[in-house]
Amino acid sequence: MRKLAFLLVVAAVVLFVYNLLMFYDNYSPFGRMRETPAVRPYEIPLPIMQAGLVPVGGGEALYRAAAPESLKPPLSPDDPMVVPEGAKLYFTYCQQCHGVNYDGKGTVGQSFAPLPRDLRSAQVQSKSEGAIFKEISYGIPNGRQPALATTIAIPDRWKIVAFVKSLSQQ
Repeated sequence: MRKLAFLLVVAAVVLFVYNLLMFYDNYSPFGRMRETPAVRPYEIPLPIMQAGLVPVGGGEALYRAAAPESLKPPLSPDDPMVVPEGAKLYFTYCQQCHGVNYDGKGTVGQSFAPLPRDLRSAQVQSKSEGAIFKEISYGIPNGRQPALATTIAIPDRWKIVAFVKSLSQQ
């Protein structure tokens, strides 16, 4: 009988403490959980998405699936800023392997076998813009060109293509 009375007293104390904590949590301005920044953002209702906001066309998947000959640059060839911006991007992303003279003799590229291509060569310059774009974006099968689609944005890749194609004129 004592054990039962003791268990009832313990249960009553636990219940009282639990209700006291819930009261403190619900009505105190210094509540433990509801006032923390970690919980508060999740209490905000999700906004309703407007119709037409989810893209249903374009994007990386279409470039990957397209034939290289069908890809055309979205940039104007008459824009005087495209090639200089492509040059800046080349020196950021490509120069380490292809070199400052575009000859495939960059400091990093020297450790590759085969060596990176000379970007001024007829082999590269005879390729279509779409083929160069796909090689920059998705790499060269059985080659050392890494896929840079996750590193370089689509418009910037097209600027690099414009710069590479301009090397034939130099």
